[in-house]
Amino acid sequence: MIVTEEAKHNRNAFTLVELLMALVVTGIILTAVITLAFALGAANDSSSDIAQKQAQLRYATLRISELIKQCRLICGTPGNDMVIWKADYNDDARINAGELVYIELGWERNRIRLLEFSPSSISVEWFTNNSFTIQEIKSGQAKVELWIRCQEIYTNVFPQCSNAQFLLDTPAPQTRLVSISFELEEDGVMHEYQINASLRAWAGNLLDSSGEIIDGDDD
Repeated sequence: MIVTEEAKHNRNAFTLVELLMALVVTGIILTAVITLAFALGAANDSSSDIAQKQAQLRYATLRISELIKQCRLICGTPGNDMVIWKADYNDDARINAGELVYIELGWERNRIRLLEFSPSSISVEWFTNNSFTIQEIKSGQAKVELWIRCQEIYTNVFPQCSNAQFLLDTPAPQTRLVSISFELEEDGVMHEYQINASLRAWAGNLLDSSGEIIDGDDD
């Protein structure tokens, strides 16, 4: 069989068209694969972010709820803090330095963290024996003294949120029910949450009519 030059040319032209079509199809397939991979990656990142925030929410709810349920008093809410008398460890019916926990929302109300104090090497006796009045705690004086004399221990309960605020059924120290509300951005949408807890070990019997701890020297 004799193949003419024209036939050869036609066969070569057909092969080139096939190659171009194959390249076009391959490009379309690669584009689809890359788009799908990007979409799956974005969905996975979004799911991971939501899962992380939900885990933080569960931890925050458990930690704060138990703290409030078992505490003796909500002493006050100075600034963006809520001050908790968590326990009377030495049974002296006084609010000692090592018995206080501050729930801090930050200046911009964009976090929830706990602040406790431990004695420095020169403040052990003061830390053990000193006590605060409700008024000293409400005014912020107690926190200033603790900052100066003691070491701070921070626990991040919710490192990033927005519009955090405390809601109390009655002003401290008569408070029996506490809610902490805040907002979280999940997958681009803001959701509002609340942590609610009531005091089960409320030490209202230690308060006088003015809302101060009864002086042990009083009759």
